Amino acid sequence: MINSFAIIAFAALIHASFQLSVSVLTLMSGHAIGKKTAHTKLLRLTNSFSLGVGVMTVLILSFLTFIFQQGFDHAIPAVAWASSTGLLIGLGVAVWVFYYRRNPGTSLWIPRSMARYLSDRTKNTKYSAEAFGLGLSSVVGELIFIFAPMTVAALSLWQLDPAMQLVGIAIYTFISLLGLLVVNGLIGSGHTLGGIQKWRENNKRFLQFAAGSGLLILGFYLYVDKVIAVTAMAHGAL
Repeated sequence: MINSFAIIAFAALIHASFQLSVSVLTLMSGHAIGKKTAHTKLLRLTNSFSLGVGVMTVLILSFLTFIFQQGFDHAIPAVAWASSTGLLIGLGVAVWVFYYRRNPGTSLWIPRSMARYLSDRTKNTKYSAEAFGLGLSSVVGELIFIFAPMTVAALSLWQLDPAMQLVGIAIYTFISLLGLLVVNGLIGSGHTLGGIQKWRENNKRFLQFAAGSGLLILGFYLYVDKVIAVTAMAHGAL
């Protein structure tokens, strides 16, 4: 159980290092401030957005866990762990190389159609329900990056009993939202978006390196712990 929770927490920490939801939140807040939106309404928008991100994270993680529960009977086969570690390692290298576009600012390597959609939605978001839907969409937009850590977390959740699965989902969701919640709190407390964005630009390469390194570390650990060790034990039993 401790090992499963540690994997879930580390996967969530990697998830938290990705920046699309934070970028969308700052864009939405910038447009709202530019329209002279009242501070209380701005808080409702940012809180609704964060809630949307959290709900979509719970839904995707729960769905993946359900799929694995339906697909595996008694134990997770080594090939499933091997495939997930391959995803982690491949994604880690890709994040090192491609996560941020090679131009000023914090533009990300996501499909341009999705980027335009999210950008247009931030300009037209006026109500809490729209901000909530935008939060849902931002998670889907970054699914190409967060799918691997969420898959590993879901595999680890499969190994827990139902009550502990709920705890694991709550832990993953909270940790994965930490960066977004910090930015949400900074906006709510009156910090300027310019200062927040400047910090993000100055530290984007560190965040990129941390996310890629985290994926590689988790991938290598799982390969040793879940693939090599289990295979060696199986051969020893023979």
